[in-house]
Amino acid sequence: MRLCDKDIEGWLKRKDLIIKPYPEKKLINGITVDIHLGNTFRVFNEHTRSVFDLSDSKINKALALIEIMSDEIIFSKEKPFFLQPGSLALFSTFEHITIPNNLVGWLDGRSSLARLGLMVHATAHRIDPGWQGNIVLEIFNAGKLTLVLRPKIKIATLSFEVLSQSVSRPYYLRQEAKYNNQSGVTPSRIHQE
Repeated sequence: MRLCDKDIEGWLKRKDLIIKPYPEKKLINGITVDIHLGNTFRVFNEHTRSVFDLSDSKINKALALIEIMSDEIIFSKEKPFFLQPGSLALFSTFEHITIPNNLVGWLDGRSSLARLGLMVHATAHRIDPGWQGNIVLEIFNAGKLTLVLRPKIKIATLSFEVLSQSVSRPYYLRQEAKYNNQSGVTPSRIHQE
């Protein structure tokens, strides 16, 4: 069952679901909470590698992926980020989210931005029970125009679904929980089997 706006407000008020800063009432509508773009991003560095074999177990994949991404870069209203057509960049949400063990979160882009070609998640739009942190957004410009991004614009929405019961292995207890309590823009961390 998806939570409606009244339910979301109740979960937030009881601190069963935590969104910091606490969302204004006007940001909670229907079945969603509007969330905002943070002020940091990462882009792909110029590099000599033209192929990255995700199945190659001989290299330290996490380190290699971090090396191909820039350090975290701060942008502002005065110095915005220009997302070129066909470009991917990683951003962080302004909000810090804590999902309880009996809820799953769903991240969706805003249709008004999608109609300009802006995608806010490449594939990862589920937020697992027991997860907390800033959500990293895999933002891609599929349109033909350069899109100007500034901190704190409404970038996406979150909805929440109640589970039949609390999960026995929440995200924060998993051995392979690579992104728990992430702050800012965390690059890919491929898990070695």
